[in-house]
Amino acid sequence: MLKLTRLSFTLAALMASAVVQADIEVPLGSAQRVTQLFAYPNNCNVICFRPWTLEQTAEHYLNQSLQRDGYRRAKVSVKTLDGQVSATFSGVPDSYGQPLTRLLDTAELAYQGASRLNSDGKWAYNWYLFLPLGMALENRKSIELLHFPPDYSLTQAQDYLESATTDRWATLLTENGIPATETPAYQTIIDIAPIAAPSNAGKDLEGVYSYFTGYQTRMVQELSLSAKGVLPMVAFGAPVRSWIKQQYGQTVSVLGLAQISPTAGKTVSVLGANHPSYIWYAASPDTYEGNEQKADEAGLKVMGQDLSAACWQAGMGQNPASDPNVTLKACVNTWQVTRKEQTCELFYTSVRHLSPEEANAKCATPAVKTQLKQLKNAAPTPAVMAPVL
Repeated sequence: MLKLTRLSFTLAALMASAVVQADIEVPLGSAQRVTQLFAYPNNCNVICFRPWTLEQTAEHYLNQSLQRDGYRRAKVSVKTLDGQVSATFSGVPDSYGQPLTRLLDTAELAYQGASRLNSDGKWAYNWYLFLPLGMALENRKSIELLHFPPDYSLTQAQDYLESATTDRWATLLTENGIPATETPAYQTIIDIAPIAAPSNAGKDLEGVYSYFTGYQTRMVQELSLSAKGVLPMVAFGAPVRSWIKQQYGQTVSVLGLAQISPTAGKTVSVLGANHPSYIWYAASPDTYEGNEQKADEAGLKVMGQDLSAACWQAGMGQNPASDPNVTLKACVNTWQVTRKEQTCELFYTSVRHLSPEEANAKCATPAVKTQLKQLKNAAPTPAVMAPVL
């Protein structure tokens, strides 16, 4: 009887293991659909920068998602049969295909918007439709609302999370206790203009948002309201904060909090932040007619704001049930009061590219100490979260 029990247990364990490890097949659609939604070929002008097939391109982005979801040993294979493309996953939960299917369905709204934009003669020759591929599909911690992806993230990197903007913000998240390997889970991006364009194209893109309203709002709804609960969101840069005002009726300043309601009965906490690359403008002496002291003063202020925003994102991502206002107040106090010297050193090492020793010496000078004292005195009291309208 004992042997039979053990045998039954072993068989049950093997069967359970087989269920967990069973492959799942996810239809991606026709070859034409996958070509459109995966921006295929990503960079191919007579000579292909990476001579990938359509299937290899889709596999590339889906593998990125597997890694960023934490499924290190999982695998995906993409095949085309009779004009229909499908992805076969191993080592993932049975439900893993659901968020991918939703993403691609929503992505079609972006393709439709881009097509209308082109029909209206407003599409630029050096723009590319680029959807947020390759990010965590399932195990997200927070949402980042940004303006548009830089073109080289598509044409050179084939990685939505590889850019000066995302790299800098990942560094700030690590300064707030998030391991570097886990920062992608916090950086699930929604761009209000899903167009890979040159980094100086911001002004040109400000007139295209209305073409993507359906895509934008559905992405906010589907990504921020996950099966595991409501995720915090950071709105980066003036155009994005203005879009929040226009779309949801909420004013969100830098280090200001608001709540939006992507769907009835559900609210999402949104923190306003500088664009991650804004510090390069704010801290440039050219912005102040060569006045380096003013440039440093402005840079230190922005650095404090950025570290505070990343601190809030890290804290709320780790514990979404936390009080957003309390978390923000603690973060502002940390980086603009109690650890202002570290804020200073991070500014001089990451923006001015000084060595740690040089940065420490610079932060100890009377002029910078005075600036840091002003930073402490000017540390804002975070506004109370605005109610949902």
